[in-house]
Amino acid sequence: MESLVPVIGRDAEREQLARFVAAGEGQALVLRGETGVGKSALLDQAAHLAARTGQVVIRAAGVEAESGLPLAGLHQLLHPLLPTVDSLDEVHRTVFDAAFGRGRGKPPSVMSLGIAVLDLLSLAASTRPLLLVLDDGQWLDASSVAVLGFAGRRLTGGSVKLLVGLRSDTPSDFDTAALPELPVQALPDEAARALLDHHHPDLAPGVRELVLDRARGNPLALLELPAHALGGAAHPLSAPADLATADCLGLRDASLPLPRRLHQVYGSRLDRLGGRVREELLRGALDGVGAARGAPPAPGVRQYRMRDAEEAVAAGLLEVDPASGDFVFRHPLIRSTVVQSATPNQRRAAHAVLARVHHDDIERRATHLAAATVDPDDEVAKALEAAADSATRRGGAVAAMTWLTRAAELSESPGERSRRLGDAAFVAGHAGLFDQARLLVRGDRAPDTADPPVSVLTSAYRALFEDGDVRHTHRQVSATIACVRARAPRESSDVLVRLVNLLLAIDQYAGDAAQWEETRALLDSLGASLPPRSHVYGDAWGDVVRHGAGVRERVEAEFSGLADLDPWDISRLGVAAYHVDTLSQYRQHLQHTVDRHSETGFVRTSMTTLHLVMLDQMAVGEWEEAERTGQRDLELTTSHGYALLAHHTRAYLGLLAALRGDTDRARELQAAVDAWARPRGVGFLTQIADAIGTTADLAAGDHEAAYLHAIGITPPGVFEPYAHQASRTLLDLVEAALHTGRTEQARAHALAAREAGLPGISPRLALLTYGALAMTATDPGEADHFHERAEQAPSAARFPFELARIRLAHGIRLRHTRGSKEARPLLLRAAEAFERLGALPWAERAQGELRASGVAARAPSAQPGELTWQERRIAGLAAIGLTNKEIGERMRLSPRTVSSHLYRVFPKLGITSRAALHDALARLEEDGDR
Repeated sequence: MESLVPVIGRDAEREQLARFVAAGEGQALVLRGETGVGKSALLDQAAHLAARTGQVVIRAAGVEAESGLPLAGLHQLLHPLLPTVDSLDEVHRTVFDAAFGRGRGKPPSVMSLGIAVLDLLSLAASTRPLLLVLDDGQWLDASSVAVLGFAGRRLTGGSVKLLVGLRSDTPSDFDTAALPELPVQALPDEAARALLDHHHPDLAPGVRELVLDRARGNPLALLELPAHALGGAAHPLSAPADLATADCLGLRDASLPLPRRLHQVYGSRLDRLGGRVREELLRGALDGVGAARGAPPAPGVRQYRMRDAEEAVAAGLLEVDPASGDFVFRHPLIRSTVVQSATPNQRRAAHAVLARVHHDDIERRATHLAAATVDPDDEVAKALEAAADSATRRGGAVAAMTWLTRAAELSESPGERSRRLGDAAFVAGHAGLFDQARLLVRGDRAPDTADPPVSVLTSAYRALFEDGDVRHTHRQVSATIACVRARAPRESSDVLVRLVNLLLAIDQYAGDAAQWEETRALLDSLGASLPPRSHVYGDAWGDVVRHGAGVRERVEAEFSGLADLDPWDISRLGVAAYHVDTLSQYRQHLQHTVDRHSETGFVRTSMTTLHLVMLDQMAVGEWEEAERTGQRDLELTTSHGYALLAHHTRAYLGLLAALRGDTDRARELQAAVDAWARPRGVGFLTQIADAIGTTADLAAGDHEAAYLHAIGITPPGVFEPYAHQASRTLLDLVEAALHTGRTEQARAHALAAREAGLPGISPRLALLTYGALAMTATDPGEADHFHERAEQAPSAARFPFELARIRLAHGIRLRHTRGSKEARPLLLRAAEAFERLGALPWAERAQGELRASGVAARAPSAQPGELTWQERRIAGLAAIGLTNKEIGERMRLSPRTVSSHLYRVFPKLGITSRAALHDALARLEEDGDR
């Protein structure tokens, strides 16, 4: 077995690594320290120990040249295991095929790919434990770090370990991965002296002390600085040398940072090599040759092989990898020295060679072409555009923006340059990089000229999402569309489509009928110049009552081409699906978009998609999950300064609080949203604020206030044009009107829903319409008929809260008209649904009706399964005396969220105060043990 160079002065670190390697279950560990401090040597020791104890060791390393290639690092690390992928189930095989280009599916989310990676690692380690060793993790691409971070936090319980080396002086995406760390510090003085004496025993005393002083305990410096004396690693600075020699070496210059002094050491050796050998080293350095010791290139991935470089081995710059027989660099710092020492022309020539080496790899070829080309070249620009498209579909927003910007710089015509800069700015905007987007479009603007369309697009996006400006942006974008059309009346272009889609988003938030009518006339005039998707957005986002017929089918048709959809198209179509209540069909696609882009890609798109996931969770009764999704979205939107989307999220959280009967929180959020949105004319949000007020008042039993809120959205008997909440609050207005004696208004509103054709627009609107007709019918037979239609409405069970309300209302009618026996089944089903949802005021109302029908009141059950894990954890912390704030800090929740959870826990446990929690939880445990 290969012997290792002794490691001096690292007893504590070696002991901890030995425990890590010998541990009986999987875990992850990060070694973090400055350049040259000995992380690689410790990784070697751990890998050697693992191999000696029968573990499978797989090694990889981050490569700076590949840090912009999405999933390049993950592919390098997992490539020895990829043949095992075929043994996984079909779902996970599809994930890997999409991630690594073996199939045509959409790129997987971080979560789905992370789960697939865990499954692959578990399978690979089923016979022998597995150690993954990753050096230079700071150069790993963001997508790979996100997946490895996800997997690394979930290795417990298996037999897979992950060991990562990071430079502490270089920022890394691993910095936020929350993996355990082992700091690797400089050697203490005694160990530094021992290391220096072991490798350079003949140093003159004065120079020895100077090396120790300048190396500051850095092992690489202790090894390399003395070897600089006579021109090579084989000629140490010996006793005859004096301090004047040290001056020549730059060792006395304490102002130079240690890495730079080491660069000088390696640079002087490079200068003595022949020109052809330096060319070989430069190509190898730019291609990351030998970054991972002992790891061959991934199958199907070509890599440059340095040849005839024995001279560099003699100079102490290269060594021969015993596993592959290839030349590799002795240390990553040597690679960077080779690159920094080359002239621009030499680097471009090397990149040109590497572009030919990677002719079959679209993204690697683009990386080298971008660096090799100086003069405009449309063929190169097209190759970079293709790489940007590939990166977009893999979730690499920053890489796509970088390649598009470089493609613009290399464009031969001003028109192509402008188009590509516009594409880069568009990508940057959806990645939440508005500052970069503005700089890109500013570079395309000639002095003393009007703003080009791409500049308007970027500034309007920012004004809308950061400040909720729906008035000026509407005028600005409309005028720009008119200018674009005047230049090319019958032509479609990417910028025209993007402007139109932005205008539709602006008008959706404005909710202004006049603006919408103007925009609809524009859509009609453009006709086939726009893709079908834009017309779907226009019909769904504006007035679904008047234009929603057939939208469900059109949305489904567009989603059928999922493989060709960009992330922003998925979120826009998701918004259309929300307006016709079919979000559940696309939840999986939406969740993938969120997981992928909130970590590494198009974060603005993921904000909207998180809204959609939350809305579907609310609709189908997953209210706990909806609360978590909303809190996650609120953190994301506020941290990026997207005020419009932050208030949009607050509006949904307020509506959810109202549904649960948490009226104080609901009204607080309602007031915050209304105060921000109303002065700006953001009608979409003011309508949701009114809907929060309606729902909160209904929950509190204040039907008069609920009615006044509801008619603020739309008058009874009509559906206000372009008021998206008008149809969604149908049942609220009818119920509030009935409870306040306004039976004529209630009936008129129910009939208006039928006449408007709402049942044909969406499954939820069908349920609401039939429910409203049943509630307002004066003839018992008609009431039964429409209640039956509500029960049998397509997907009625997908909307449990609305269905329970309809059952409660019909149960009350039956109790008064036919007696308690007829009413009890409906009232029981309604009460159970409300309790399951956590809709406490409605549950209490249903229980009251049950008591009136002769059913004894049921004590709230305290069965273990009725408390979620999170509720049990919060209740336990509250029982030992922690405040809501302290509980929130432990569980990373807001105090308000903790309060909301406790509000639902108390009735489940049959208690009314925190003081009773301890005993109630004890009884719960006793019941669970029986």
